[in-house]
Amino acid sequence: MKRFFSLFLLLLLLLCSGCSAPTVGDTGTFNEFFAMDTIMRVTVHGDAGEPAASAAREEIERLEKLLSRTLPDSQVSQLNAHAGEEDAVALEGDLISLLTFARSLSADLDDALDITIAPVMDAWGFTTDHHQIPTQAQLDALLPLVDCQALEIDPQAGTARLPNVGMAVDLGAVAKGFAAGRAESVIRAAGADSALLDLGRNITAIGVKPTGEPWRVAVQDPQDSNLYLGVLALTDQTCSTSGGYERYFEEDGVVYHHIIDPSTGYPAHSGLLSVTVVSPDALLADALSTALFVAGPERALDYWRREGGFELILCGEDGVVTATEGLEDAFAFQGEDGGYTYEIARR
Repeated sequence: MKRFFSLFLLLLLLLCSGCSAPTVGDTGTFNEFFAMDTIMRVTVHGDAGEPAASAAREEIERLEKLLSRTLPDSQVSQLNAHAGEEDAVALEGDLISLLTFARSLSADLDDALDITIAPVMDAWGFTTDHHQIPTQAQLDALLPLVDCQALEIDPQAGTARLPNVGMAVDLGAVAKGFAAGRAESVIRAAGADSALLDLGRNITAIGVKPTGEPWRVAVQDPQDSNLYLGVLALTDQTCSTSGGYERYFEEDGVVYHHIIDPSTGYPAHSGLLSVTVVSPDALLADALSTALFVAGPERALDYWRREGGFELILCGEDGVVTATEGLEDAFAFQGEDGGYTYEIARR
């Protein structure tokens, strides 16, 4: 019965995640477990499969104990607990690296991503799933605490400091991508070169399938979990999807989702239903999928044209699915059944 329930949850995850990996029944060594608030599955092929899959799980679980603010003993929780104090908090190098990356990307994207959004997330109840709509007065009081540029980081000393009482870091927009990158590293170090990491809405393809073909990853229709926008062919890349359909609640006929716009404190309404980012950098893919959902289609494409290292699939509220030109041969559009039209964005 326990095994049946586990497989049922896995099948549900594969149907409902933004980037879903059709790996049920696939050969190879796999490790399935719950971490970072989602079911994860690591599938590794080859002679090194068992030690590589186990090492990846251990690394992900190690990082969860470091990065999760819902674990009272994590280093993020310690950083948050000392907000407003004069002394900085000593942190491990992995956390210092991630904080530095997130602060830098936030500046690049005009604060469309802000890891100090935690107080506002709590006000909406998305941390505990006891949802409520905060008053404007509550948001007005909390928004001044959302400012990751105020986060003080000293990489040489290995310390960080939140300068104001009430500030708190939430790494939900970047933690799975960071974990995917580190898990990929330990898998390769164990001698494996063909693997698939399914960390919820983040799918990382390592090498190719044992047949020599690219991994095939489905991108969900954000309005119908039974349909797909299309299928991506991936080799040594991560696919990360963000959308308002992932976590939400409804009150008085209005849907409120969990992707908060740091400038307003309200769920982002940017004209997008979902954003999928494809990149060889798992951390970048995870962070940008959230940030560009907040930014909206025009800013997302402007950023893509200005920067390198990633490609996009944008699903708009107008029914248009836009893929950037780097995915022209890798993305097989299947959104006609959902009523979508398709276009390629070019530089």
